[in-house]
Amino acid sequence: MTIGIAALGSEAVARIVKTVEVYDDFCHANDPYEEHDFGSFEIDGQTIFFKIDYYDPTLTVHSPDPSDASITKRVITIMLADEY
Repeated sequence: MTIGIAALGSEAVARIVKTVEVYDDFCHANDPYEEHDFGSFEIDGQTIFFKIDYYDPTLTVHSPDPSDASITKRVITIMLADEY
């Protein structure tokens, strides 16, 4: 998570993480390629973004096959929209 998210405090962070965990509001506007790797929602008047990236096991380059869990590490970034 970014500094901006952490600065919201532990209770807000817990609600944000829970919202990311259950997020299912993927649509053409926020997921045009149907990859389910980006989401946006609002909590306490703040717009929150999250992005999932797919890296190789060394976390140095993107995974050659994000669908293969044996060669892919997923990294999620949670940020305030104005930090983007």
